[in-house]
This record gives sequence, structure tokens and C-alpha cells, in this order.
Amino acid sequence: QVQLVESGGGLVQPGGSLRLSCAASGSIVSIGVMAWYRQAPGKQRELVARISSFSSTNYADSVKGRFTISRDNAKNTIYLQMNSLKPEDTAVYYCNAQVQVIGQYALGNYWGQGTQVTVSS
Repeated sequence: QVQLVESGGGLVQPGGSLRLSCAASGSIVSIGVMAWYRQAPGKQRELVARISSFSSTNYADSVKGRFTISRDNAKNTIYLQMNSLKPEDTAVYYCNAQVQVIGQYALGNYWGQGTQVTVSS
């Protein structure tokens, strides 16, 4: 019903930048909160940043001042601009969205397949 497709991951040196994108498609009526999570090897998945449909944002303390989440409602797309990357930012980054689909009233919770971000010299 809903597909979330991430792109933009890759290998970058410490101090570098990357921009992730996540596009939602399918039988969408409306989208609520969208977010980026990440999961490093051996660790639990954690919230990185989230953005409401009105572009209100929240960030994990570990990324404040370095990462910026933004949203294009016309394209059902969110972005994560990541600057001053550190080795500890290495993880698989997942897109998450709360989506109302055709024929349903409640918002469903959807995940993308993930994109690898590796910060290493």
C-alpha cells in the first residue's frame, strides 16, 4: 500500500556531508509525522530526527546542530542533511512515516528498507 524509498547513503570521511532522501508512494491520503531512525551494528534502532506535517522538528541530542531534517509535502518526501559527520554516525538509516491510506481512517506505521551510511577515513 505504501512504499518508502531511501537514497543518498554511502561512504564519507569524518567531517564530510551527506544528504539522505525518502520518498513515499502508494495509495496515500495523508502523511503525518515522518522521521529518520538509525541502527548501528549491535545496537538498538534509535530516533535521529522527526518532522511533522507542519514542519515542526525534533532531533536526537547526538545530532543537534549537525543534522537538518526537512520535508516537501508536495512530493511526499523528507530529507536529512548530515554535516560534520563522525564515525559514530555510521549506521543503517531508516525512513519512517505515519500514513493514512485509501480505505482506512487510522494512520499506519511504515518503514523504508534502509540505506547504509559509513563514516570512515
